[in-house]
Amino acid sequence: MTEPPTQPTTEPTTDQPVLVLNAGSSSLKYQLVVPESGHVLASGTVERIGEGGGDGGGGPADHAEALQQMQQRLRDDGVDLQAVGLRAVGHRVVHGGPDFSDPVLVDDEVLSRVRDLVPLAPLHNPGAITGIEAAQEAYDVPQVAVFDTAFFSDLPAAAATYALPRDLAREHRLRRYGFHGTSHRYVAGATADLLGRPLADLDQVVLHLGNGCSASAVHGGRAVDTSMGLTPLEGLVMGTRSGDVDPGLHAFLHREAGLSLDEVDELLNKRSGLQGIAGVNDFREVVRRKDAGDDDARLAFDVFVHRLKHYVGAYLAQLGRLDVLVFTAGIGQNSPPVRAAVVEGLGGLGLSVDPERNEARKNEARVISPDGSPVTVAVVPTNEELAIARQAAEVLSRG
Repeated sequence: MTEPPTQPTTEPTTDQPVLVLNAGSSSLKYQLVVPESGHVLASGTVERIGEGGGDGGGGPADHAEALQQMQQRLRDDGVDLQAVGLRAVGHRVVHGGPDFSDPVLVDDEVLSRVRDLVPLAPLHNPGAITGIEAAQEAYDVPQVAVFDTAFFSDLPAAAATYALPRDLAREHRLRRYGFHGTSHRYVAGATADLLGRPLADLDQVVLHLGNGCSASAVHGGRAVDTSMGLTPLEGLVMGTRSGDVDPGLHAFLHREAGLSLDEVDELLNKRSGLQGIAGVNDFREVVRRKDAGDDDARLAFDVFVHRLKHYVGAYLAQLGRLDVLVFTAGIGQNSPPVRAAVVEGLGGLGLSVDPERNEARKNEARVISPDGSPVTVAVVPTNEELAIARQAAEVLSRG
């Protein structure tokens, strides 16, 4: 039985780092970061977990062995976790279900409740659980779970509710949960800082565009709508995920193509999206092929942008006004063609970009709309690891 999390015996100092772990089923991303300053001491990824280990070659056998490999890499880089005064381990947990709206110290009860949520996130929560268990064995410091769904836990009922029989929805916890919440929360706050305005005064649409994509409408710092739902499949077109499709598609493919439900689920999650249309899920390659005259890549780009415009317009209607449209994550931060295409034709809504500002390659928060625009368009890099570290430190400060 896991012992309750160890509480710090002295007040942590502001130079003590937090180890942030993002454990997937076959990978472990890590970053050692000081929450207050944002100084990163080390970061990396251990991949191919479960594909060998020991003397059998391949990757580490399990997450415990992955942590050992991570520690060896840190030592090779001159970082000794025993000497840096590790404050806590912060874990990204994708699905917090209806129960978790804030980060929490991990104990047996929390871990049991996260395990109970596996049916809602069978591809994500098991990796987080094994990562937490391995870290509990390895480090005698508090473990903090930070939930990707937390930012959307208090969505208005009209936005969170599926039009399903209420008894069925309650029994199986069926609602729109949303994901990428740690990123959306961080970016909304960083955007307010960029503009020098109180977060409470801003109406924002945040577009988190990576291999996984999501949009959110944020009113005064609170999420009031988001594109992902019960699972991360709903919403925008993504690298390998379809995003929104007709709900009848599952039954149609089962009847007409002979696919099982599991096969349809695998198709929509791993072989659709940009991959399904263009044959490639790397957005840079999609743009390169589009520019070279590839019709499938052009279609993939256009479908991707069409869905983005759809959500931008819908969220403007939900908010009633828009102060700032924000692009973040890999595609959002690094693809000027996408940003230009999303706002093209939306001048009547106050949206436009300055071509020179849009094309500038800078890894910093910046405004890319013309001076005096009715709606600001901005690029704001996300930093989920720093957000997790700061939330973990905040939990410890509350005792």
